Amino acid sequence: MAENVGGFEDPSAEVLTAAASAFGLLASAVRLHLMWALSQGESDVTHLADRVGGALPTVSQHLAKLKLAGLVRSRRAGRRQVYYIDDPDVVTLVRVIIGQLTARSQHSSAQLRLLHGTGG
Repeated sequence: MAENVGGFEDPSAEVLTAAASAFGLLASAVRLHLMWALSQGESDVTHLADRVGGALPTVSQHLAKLKLAGLVRSRRAGRRQVYYIDDPDVVTLVRVIIGQLTARSQHSSAQLRLLHGTGG
């Protein structure tokens, strides 16, 4: 039975397993970079491969895994396959995580510059 703490019921084992699987997919720097790129707008695999600095077959495999997990979708545009994220919550999640870590990194870099007297 799910426990209710603070007004929130614990998720089922199935939901936790699915969430762990989705987060596991995002544990890859390349897949996270792809998600970041797609959170900015749709793109084809060639452009994504250029953007993340990966080989086309490798990027295609990563996209296939993300698509299988339901994190990204694709559509045909002529001869190209265009990938996108159609869930605004997924876009928000990716943007918040990357944004927070970027801000922390910039803050840490600024502190190090001040500590070493290099200003900014």
